Amino acid sequence: MRKTAFGLSAALVLAVLAFTCIALRRFNVTLRAARSQVSRENSLAFTLEPVIPARDPVFEPVITVDTPTTAAIFSGKLYLAGPGGLAVYDSAMAAPHRLRTGMELPPAPILALTVAHLRGHPGPELLGITRGAGLLLFDAHGPPRQLLPTAPEARDLTAILPLSSGDLLLGTRHAGLLLFDGTQLRPFSPALAHIDVTALAGNEADVWVGTRDRGLMHWHGGQLGSLDVSAGIPDNTILSLADSPRGVFAGTPLGVAQIVNGQVSRRLGRGLFAQSLAVQADSLLVATLDQGLNTISLNGRSEPVAFRGPSGPDVTALVNSGDAVLGLSHGSVLRRGDGGTWQTVLAAPAQMVADSNVTALDFSPDGRLWIGYFERGLDVLDLASSRVQHFEDDHLFCINRIVVDPTRRTMDVATANGLVLFDRSASVPTPRQVLTRRDGLAADQVTDVGFSANGTMVATPAGVTVFTPSGVENLSSFQGMANDHVYALAADPSSSTALVGTLGGVSVLDHLNVASSVSLRNSSLPRNWITAIVRVDGTAAQPAWFVGTYGGSVVQMDAVGHITRLDTPTPTAIINSNALFVTPEHVLAGTLDSGLLVYNRGTQHWAQITTGLPSLNVTAFARRNGEIYIGTANGIVRLAEQALP
Repeated sequence: MRKTAFGLSAALVLAVLAFTCIALRRFNVTLRAARSQVSRENSLAFTLEPVIPARDPVFEPVITVDTPTTAAIFSGKLYLAGPGGLAVYDSAMAAPHRLRTGMELPPAPILALTVAHLRGHPGPELLGITRGAGLLLFDAHGPPRQLLPTAPEARDLTAILPLSSGDLLLGTRHAGLLLFDGTQLRPFSPALAHIDVTALAGNEADVWVGTRDRGLMHWHGGQLGSLDVSAGIPDNTILSLADSPRGVFAGTPLGVAQIVNGQVSRRLGRGLFAQSLAVQADSLLVATLDQGLNTISLNGRSEPVAFRGPSGPDVTALVNSGDAVLGLSHGSVLRRGDGGTWQTVLAAPAQMVADSNVTALDFSPDGRLWIGYFERGLDVLDLASSRVQHFEDDHLFCINRIVVDPTRRTMDVATANGLVLFDRSASVPTPRQVLTRRDGLAADQVTDVGFSANGTMVATPAGVTVFTPSGVENLSSFQGMANDHVYALAADPSSSTALVGTLGGVSVLDHLNVASSVSLRNSSLPRNWITAIVRVDGTAAQPAWFVGTYGGSVVQMDAVGHITRLDTPTPTAIINSNALFVTPEHVLAGTLDSGLLVYNRGTQHWAQITTGLPSLNVTAFARRNGEIYIGTANGIVRLAEQALP
């Protein structure tokens, strides 16, 4: 009897266990299904397609500066990448195979390279993150492919971290941290969905996320923690990360934090702008923007190590490559051996011009092309002989505008520190005069120069200065202008009317008096911030103008201030400062990140061009002999005007 009861009890227990196992299995299946459903619901749309090389319109490069900013070794070859694209070296002695930005590659700079074997992919690939064009994938055989999220904010990548599982973490500027598992792209965690990611390090168990202004995030065991200045991080802006057996190192503008067991153990390199890090043996290598390369021993004192000056070559970026560390130095590639000595692997090629970040263009009457840069001064290029003359000093460094002065017979160069007048007739251009506040300018910073019947107008952040035959006059909001901060000027030398584009709208001047102002309050102007103005049509009595705005594309304005919205392809485009240009057949508009906008004056239709440009940041224009020269943040291209739509 007991045996029967025991047998029944055992059977009951087994039945219960079986039911429990079935229930747990169903629960796990349901949980996985729920997670899969959540993953599908949160997944981001994207395309993964081969990159199609540019064909039409055909832009011819005029200036390219090939300075790599990142490197990797893949399949026994050296890959260098940067704003100009990707260069593949079979050896240091062989000419590279190049994939150019805007031609064989999308018009976006490559920020970082890494090698990874992604889940579901047949083999390892070289991966490159871009600013605005998503992820590029290179294998050893076929053409490059592009993983392009549909959402624009998910295309602007800033950091990359392959995981041993085959998953890929992608940091973005506006969409937080993303995870790509080979088939789906989704946010990594809601807690990290909207942060500005700057750097990544770690593995599946410990993910370290550097941010623009929130310090260092730590994802561990499904929990999110953070370290900021209150925890010992030198600054809440994380520039770089390096993971090593000695801990995680976080580079900031004020030095480096060494993190052990999730806590800051010490601060190193106090005062260093630590934009790139690498750990080799017992040394921490810190590459800076303008303080050279610093090597810090990790076996020294635990207290902060103050900056005492560079202790190595002028390296601006560091790349781990197996047991060695590569350093990039102004286009050259160096290799650091185990003994700490640096050897040149690849010397920088000779460059014709100083920089590629173009901000201003104009031709002098003798046919030389004047090129202004964001922070490298001025080049004067003879296109026939390829001879270049470079100018850079305390005044000539940040160039905002270059114009031919019809009154002084000079080339006027507007800079962040004055208006520089060059003698344009000399075989070697020489600065004739530098005008600053001491000479009557409302401010030293000059943003534009214009010419009217009343004299030479100079735009500054403190108003407009006009050099008239009788003296210098200054106009500002005190005289009724829309705003003191002036970005753009436009006038007809035969007319007394001039337009002033400011941070607060457009002011119309008549004989140096403010006749009216147009802004959001009294018109259909889409934005108050005016960045460019050109005269397009009309007569002296009834002029018509195109007005570029910051975030409202281009609008038309007539003589009485009436605003007409134009059917541009990108209604919210940001028009760059002074990036409107008029030809007999077209009006060209350069945008911050939407490429080139072209208005056909005959058909009155707009077109947008992105294919073939070296950068979507179009900044300046010039025209000569029927050709349009287009300045961008990544060099200059040209094409025949008849090729424009």
